[in-house]
Amino acid sequence: MRTSRRFLSAAAFALTAALTAVVCPPAAGHAEAARTGLRGADPSVLRVGNTYVAVQSTGGGIAVRQASSTDALASAPARQVWSDGAGHGEVWAPEIVRDGGRYYIYFSAGRGPDHRMYVIGSDSPDSGYGAERKLALPEDKWAIDGSLFTFEGQRWFVWSGWAGETNVEQNLYVARMSDPTTPTGARYVISQPRESWERVVGDPFVNEGPEPVRDPNGQLHVVYSANGSWSEQYCLGDLRLKAGGDPAYVWDWYKSNGCLFGSDGATMMPGWDPTLYVNGPGHHSFVLADGDINTSPPAGPRFPLMFHAVPKGTPYAWENRYWYTGTFAWWGDTTYTRANSPGAASDTGWSLKFFE
Repeated sequence: MRTSRRFLSAAAFALTAALTAVVCPPAAGHAEAARTGLRGADPSVLRVGNTYVAVQSTGGGIAVRQASSTDALASAPARQVWSDGAGHGEVWAPEIVRDGGRYYIYFSAGRGPDHRMYVIGSDSPDSGYGAERKLALPEDKWAIDGSLFTFEGQRWFVWSGWAGETNVEQNLYVARMSDPTTPTGARYVISQPRESWERVVGDPFVNEGPEPVRDPNGQLHVVYSANGSWSEQYCLGDLRLKAGGDPAYVWDWYKSNGCLFGSDGATMMPGWDPTLYVNGPGHHSFVLADGDINTSPPAGPRFPLMFHAVPKGTPYAWENRYWYTGTFAWWGDTTYTRANSPGAASDTGWSLKFFE
């Protein structure tokens, strides 16, 4: 066990648990290390009241499921809300968010280097979506795995993309949004796959699946997937924005010194253990109330998480991926270090522990 964890007093823990029940209660009937019956990748789930809403690609379209718990999503009917009538091509990693009481689903579509981000919107989670709209992301480069979030009153869009026109590496970018469908200003790189633990599998090297969350101090995190999704080296790493930092300035971000959730002990951050039951966990979803990072849970108990992985003992292949329910908890007094970069060489704050 990591000795630097910031433990809560019994009174503080009780207060935190009470707040948690209001802010983001664990999924009803949740069981740890639970493989759902959904064979697929890239879960995106949010909670609205007592209902869990999930979105997934269906080959040539996008479907939404609703259930009373994360575990029940697999048996819930899938309602198709969008079809690729324009023939864009491969539809990847839809992400559902809620903004101003309205639902937006962001997804990537295209063939090969033509992948770009699109959005559809509706007042209802599983019906009423109109035609897709291409997001006018700055520089109009290859883009996947995008999501909207609001931090300190400003909307942002975060995604995985290429610096240029060729598939050298996948970086993480952010851009400001003037509303849920309109990017404004420049794009800013916040992470590149340059650490040894995220360069175990390449061609290309990968940072993708960015998911924002806010820690108990109010600091912004972007938890993302590293290494190729075609490999059991796939894992989750963390970017933590320093206190008072600017999300658009790359050197205000500090990266975990290894995987925080993965199946290879050699790539794990010191003090974090590899998985026992799955290989290559990645492209997760924090199950937040209204999908809003401002409802991110406080320190203390564990909170719902969904991710995709391959069961141990099963050949690692895309077609063997399943959605899993898991949990996460905040882990305090964790130092991330870096070298040969502007600013302080280390930053200490909250990190995350993930549980199968």
